[in-house]
Amino acid sequence: MIIKDVQVHYRNIPLLVPFKTALRQANEIDSIEVEITLDNGIKGTGAAAPTVVITGDSTESIMSVAAGPVKEALSGHDLRDFQGALKKVQRCCTGNTSAKAAADIALYDAYSKWLNIPLYAYLGGQKNLRTSMTIGVDTPEKMAWDAEKSVESGFHLLKIKVGTYPEIDLERIEAVRRAVPPDVKLRLDANQAWEPKQAVQILQELEKKDFGIEFVEQPVRADDWEGLKFVTERTKLPVMADESLFSAKDALKLIAGRFADLINIKLMKCGGISEAWKIADIAEANGVKCMVGSMMEPSLSVAAAAHFAAAHPNVAYMDLDAPLWLSEEPDHLTYDGEDVLLSDQPGIGIVQPV
Repeated sequence: MIIKDVQVHYRNIPLLVPFKTALRQANEIDSIEVEITLDNGIKGTGAAAPTVVITGDSTESIMSVAAGPVKEALSGHDLRDFQGALKKVQRCCTGNTSAKAAADIALYDAYSKWLNIPLYAYLGGQKNLRTSMTIGVDTPEKMAWDAEKSVESGFHLLKIKVGTYPEIDLERIEAVRRAVPPDVKLRLDANQAWEPKQAVQILQELEKKDFGIEFVEQPVRADDWEGLKFVTERTKLPVMADESLFSAKDALKLIAGRFADLINIKLMKCGGISEAWKIADIAEANGVKCMVGSMMEPSLSVAAAAHFAAAHPNVAYMDLDAPLWLSEEPDHLTYDGEDVLLSDQPGIGIVQPV
């Protein structure tokens, strides 16, 4: 069970259509894969994708850290000391959560393959997964059309991106609400675009309209925790912290200070499953529900997040639609409309052709 090699591979994957948020527009993603080889022939693979505007990690930095500090930390380690390997990844350098996430995922993949069970089984759970579909920022008319098509494809949870022009965000939300049946729930994601008072004004107006909104993600800047609390205390709609949350320490502060009602865990932000589990435990102990989400990422890293979501009892919401935006078929997991289905193969799982 000795780790004898760590290899880093790169792929570029175009998107089917541009992905637009208040922070950026993506037309393609870079997938950086970390492959760990054990002396018994088992290989574990993890992946990361850069989202510089959120994590600060670039393609170059992820590859450099994975091929440098991560490889140095893991080479020669006996994976039977699994927790020790996970700690080595987290302690090999400062920051660089995306590179750490790729290595962390690869370790979980290899270890559960050694046990010859799916990752969700090793993590200890198998709940059903239902994802939302994201509606990117655009004109109200285009967003309404995208929402209609998503519902026709089997989605009853829509994540509405807002914030590039806050003055027309109400029009966007109203257009989507009119376009879809009343049983379709809406989630809002401002990606840090609103000012605190502006967010309160918009959300209080939405409360009056009773649009069937589950929650709103990250209405204000990631570093404006007081602004986040200001919004949370002045709206009945649940407020979810996303970009404000990177670590278990962040979770402790957010929850203890009542800065938000809910939290969004993403492997690329926190450094992988090991830290994600700590965050979800902290939230559970304090009665705060979690969502597991992803940024625009390859199927492999989203599948790892899905295995974690299926296993942890405090994950109540899922946002795992990223592979459906890619120009290649999803691997390691499959989609039946809004239902996310995990492979029963050992590890994260390769989906077998039907």
